[in-house]
Amino acid sequence: MTLLLSSMERTQRRCVVIVRPLVLFGVCALMSSCGSKNTFVPPPPPKVVVAQPLHEPVTLYLYLTGNTAPFRTANLVARVQGYLESINYRDGAAVKKGAQLFGIERDTYQAALDQAKAQLAKDQAVLGEAQVNLNRYQTLEQQKSIAAQTAQDQAFVVEQDKATVGVDQANVDTANINLGYTGVLAPFDGFVTNHQVDIGNVVGTSVTTTTLATIVQIDPIYVNFTVSEPQYLAIRRNNAKAGLPTSSTDLTFLATIPIDIGLQDEEGYPHRGHLDYVSPQVDPATGTIAVRAIFDNKDNALLPGLFVRVRGPIGHQDKALLTRNEAIGTSQEGSYVLVVGSDHVIQRKIVKTGQTLGRLRIIESGLDPDDWVVTEGVQRAFPGAKVEPQRTELQSAAAGESGDAETSVPDQTPK
Repeated sequence: MTLLLSSMERTQRRCVVIVRPLVLFGVCALMSSCGSKNTFVPPPPPKVVVAQPLHEPVTLYLYLTGNTAPFRTANLVARVQGYLESINYRDGAAVKKGAQLFGIERDTYQAALDQAKAQLAKDQAVLGEAQVNLNRYQTLEQQKSIAAQTAQDQAFVVEQDKATVGVDQANVDTANINLGYTGVLAPFDGFVTNHQVDIGNVVGTSVTTTTLATIVQIDPIYVNFTVSEPQYLAIRRNNAKAGLPTSSTDLTFLATIPIDIGLQDEEGYPHRGHLDYVSPQVDPATGTIAVRAIFDNKDNALLPGLFVRVRGPIGHQDKALLTRNEAIGTSQEGSYVLVVGSDHVIQRKIVKTGQTLGRLRIIESGLDPDDWVVTEGVQRAFPGAKVEPQRTELQSAAAGESGDAETSVPDQTPK
């Protein structure tokens, strides 16, 4: 046992002897590496995209919302009483002015017309006889063969017969009109809704008016919207500065103001019309003015009752300064943009912003035309930092304007 333990101790000692040189070698290597100097290499400045603001004429718009409305609409009612005999159109079909849509029994009204005509013929004959007698009496009066009173009495009889004939003629006209009402005609070109009464029902009773259907004309089509009182005053003020009429009742001038609209699923404002009506009074309950525009609708793409986005011009700037809307930030001091100086150092400029035109926004003050504005990489730039600018050019406001423009703007007037 003693010999065995001595052998194991000798083995462990040899292992310690082998490990100790390795540890010492590692410590020396670590100490030698600590003797070299480490130098800090700063990171490269961040890259940002910069562009000078556009300096060009722009049209200022007012963005609102509205609804389409039919150009004309009318309820087709039965104006005479009788059984409904025919429906002469297909529900929802387009019809022309004067086309018969419904037929009401006409036998009774045809008989009434014939009776009125017969009475007229009878009384015309009586009038003719009275006129002959009057001529004879006047001749005899001149010959002193009868008293003058007799001729005068016959003259009154002729006048009475003439009045009777006039009444008979009016009865004929009335009967003819009632007979015409048995055919319900389209008052204008349009589309007719589904019929409300089936064949065989009595219509046109004196108790209630029977609506048979409704006809609407949608070419052209109206768009109704409202303008707030401050917006109206701003438009009138801009018109006065531009030397344009300020009265909302000048219909000739209204027809020259273009109005653009777009549906919910359309980009931009593809439909062009013009202003048609401005209410002469302000609604005291809402503080708004009712406005209407008119649009061609040859393809019937616009239906009454649709929600539309409305855009109308409210002014013009000959030399507007524009930059990317994404380049504008906000702080407690107001809106600002980051610009890169000649030393590639970021500076912050407080600006006053105007209206949005597509992806661009008008800068009314605080920015110079030769400033290089950070348009991309704003999150990597802050005042006083040095950056690596990459210059680019902005797209024109007219070319870049699209449907992503805001659909409403606050009541503010560009100055």
